[in-house]
Amino acid sequence: MSQTSTAAAPRAASAPRAGLASLRTASLGTLRVVGDAVMTLVIVLAVWVGALAVFEVSPYVGKGPREVWEYLVEVPKAAANRAEIVTLLGETLRDASLGFVTGMVGALVLAAAIVLSRGVEATVMPVAMLLRSVPLIALAPIIFLLLGRGAVTVAVMSGIVVLFPALVTIVFGLRSASPQMRDVVHVFGGSDRAVLTKVALPSALPALFASVRVAVPAAITGALIAEWLATGQGIGYGVVSAVGRAQNTKVWAMVAAITLVSLVLYTVAQLVERFVLARFGDGGGPR
Repeated sequence: MSQTSTAAAPRAASAPRAGLASLRTASLGTLRVVGDAVMTLVIVLAVWVGALAVFEVSPYVGKGPREVWEYLVEVPKAAANRAEIVTLLGETLRDASLGFVTGMVGALVLAAAIVLSRGVEATVMPVAMLLRSVPLIALAPIIFLLLGRGAVTVAVMSGIVVLFPALVTIVFGLRSASPQMRDVVHVFGGSDRAVLTKVALPSALPALFASVRVAVPAAITGALIAEWLATGQGIGYGVVSAVGRAQNTKVWAMVAAITLVSLVLYTVAQLVERFVLARFGDGGGPR
């Protein structure tokens, strides 16, 4: 009994230390992700200011961070300016969410079908690559004719931007599963679908989150294009409308706002990735 107690004591004492080490590692990883985002923001601001100076852009056209800050915070109509941009941002984020969900769900379903069937791969991948090679602006008139100019069009246009990069990445991730693990499932009578759900999907978590990180800004880009060409709403149309009215400070403020939101959402995706992979996967997210 005394020997058992003596052996158990070091293990019990090491458990809190292991937990603290894990917590410390997670905290450092989170700080690194946030630090990278802050550094990216600083670089963007520096490039913004530097480009205006180097190319000697007219102050009437080119507005810097200071002018945007005044437009959103200091001028008498700052509250109204902020409210307008927040409203437009809400519309764009709604449209981007539609595209993100449509594209990611489509990519997951198609990737699973491709992994399960070579025939599906031979049919889908050439069409996907062909559509990927055609600019979205060229496809837009056909999409308008078929679907109109409502939410379905936004979901399709934004989803197209998300779908193809995510599809390729997820297929690669699903096929990266260990052959030995696949064989184990088959030996115990598991079907190809069981291999997909029990082996391939868990192994594809890093690839899935890599596609999510790419899909977040891609969905916003697709939403902006759809708003510009189709719906007449959101930041996409707001920028075009403001340019036509020579409201240059408003243009820069909207571009700055959507850029900041994209960076924040990308950072959130990275943080979620780190948490999920640390909890369920074999890595800690982006390194």
